[in-house]
Amino acid sequence: MQRSPYDTAAALLPLLGGSANITSVAHCMTRLRLGIADRSTVDEEAVRAVPGVLGVVTDEDTLQIVIGPGAVVAVTAEFEQLLSADPLPVPPLSADPLPAPPVPADPQSAEPLPVPPLSADRLAARGAELRAGRARRNATPFKTALRRIADVFVPLIPALIGCGILAGLGGLLVNAGWLPWLTPALAAVASGFMALISVFVGYNTAKVFGGTPVLGGAVAAIVVYPGVAKVTAFGVALSPGQGGVLGALAAALLAVRVERWCRGRVPDALDVLLTPTVTVLVAGLATLYGLMYAAGLVSTAIGTAANWLLATTGPLAGLVLGGLFLPLVMLGLHQALIPIHTTLIQQQGYTVLLPLLAMAGAGQVGAALAVYARLRRGTSLRTTIKSALPAGLLGVGEPLIYGVSLPLGRPFLTACAGGAAGGAFVGFFAVLGDRVGATAIGPSGWALFPLLTGNRGPALAAAIYAGGLLTGYAVGFLATYLSFDGDSVGDGSSLRRST
Repeated sequence: MQRSPYDTAAALLPLLGGSANITSVAHCMTRLRLGIADRSTVDEEAVRAVPGVLGVVTDEDTLQIVIGPGAVVAVTAEFEQLLSADPLPVPPLSADPLPAPPVPADPQSAEPLPVPPLSADRLAARGAELRAGRARRNATPFKTALRRIADVFVPLIPALIGCGILAGLGGLLVNAGWLPWLTPALAAVASGFMALISVFVGYNTAKVFGGTPVLGGAVAAIVVYPGVAKVTAFGVALSPGQGGVLGALAAALLAVRVERWCRGRVPDALDVLLTPTVTVLVAGLATLYGLMYAAGLVSTAIGTAANWLLATTGPLAGLVLGGLFLPLVMLGLHQALIPIHTTLIQQQGYTVLLPLLAMAGAGQVGAALAVYARLRRGTSLRTTIKSALPAGLLGVGEPLIYGVSLPLGRPFLTACAGGAAGGAFVGFFAVLGDRVGATAIGPSGWALFPLLTGNRGPALAAAIYAGGLLTGYAVGFLATYLSFDGDSVGDGSSLRRST
């Protein structure tokens, strides 16, 4: 019987140190993202073992529990309900050290120590070590800034997906000539959010960076206000929406800085009047007479560069993007792509980068299937792969990455090879003039099909994308199958060679 969202949330809370240990709760497409006050009170291995949990990802700021599309929304709601009930704090886990491993009877013996057999538990421990190392490497100002920018855009993904699917459906109906009375309504529903996305970006930016959210939204709203057409900057009349989400992001960041400056200098009695006024005035004028123009140049350059890259170096661009995306995820640098995706969607109606990057997941699935085929029956790792594959096919790759390929080492590299091959396949068609794009960011794998479109329609885009997935599966499988020795798993030698 399927576990209810309440049961999952109730099982997680005590393992996370209780309600007193939770500082923030949010979710993205697949993960419950939690701020943790004291990491030492979290039983991470027990969290992984909770039914419904597909994996755990940690970084400097948050503990991210992978639950999967759809289910994460329900679990997050139940988790927030449990926190709002304010139960008594759960005592922290025992700090007693784990028992030391047995010491050989003769430490001076020349006989080599026996190597414990490779198992899912050992791989999980190795994955935890790699995650901890990655978190330490990610603790830099640059990567912290990228994560905070990602926090601005991640809450917008559900609306992007919903509106993207409706836009695609409306386009199909228009092309087919069906339901002409409905298509204008669908267009309005699908386009309303995108027309005002800058306001949401501004609101979230101020919220994430420590300002007053509504002031960030107010300043960002200037970007999309029709009246800006009457304003001239650098000798050119502005256009509503010029600069897009990048202009809104810059405007809200400036508003946060101005607001903080005012808070420390304005008397308390006048703060409620002067601080909002000065914040909106200074940041608003700077937006009109500088930020919108500059952000517009950057946004145009991004769109032009993406189209040129695929039109002239399609297979090479696809190979590089598809092959390097998994390492980018490991380094936390993939978050820098979120504003670029959003800018392309705002400009062109779709992002041509996401289908290429999604090929990395295809290579990961192919590599996992090859490891499964190479392993002897009854191996615990086969059970891990079997349970994680459905999520991997839908674009949730963390369980396979941290539970299988990354701890083994070599399968992670062959998974990248599969992603590179799939990306080169999709990029080859871009050179021929057939661009494949996604109308929203978030899903990948099979879950991306409803969001696919392109310059020659969604049907051709879906066919090219499917070919890329199959190529990624095949190359990832073959490269891993030919390089991974499943017979040596029992004595752990494969893990030693890989790491």
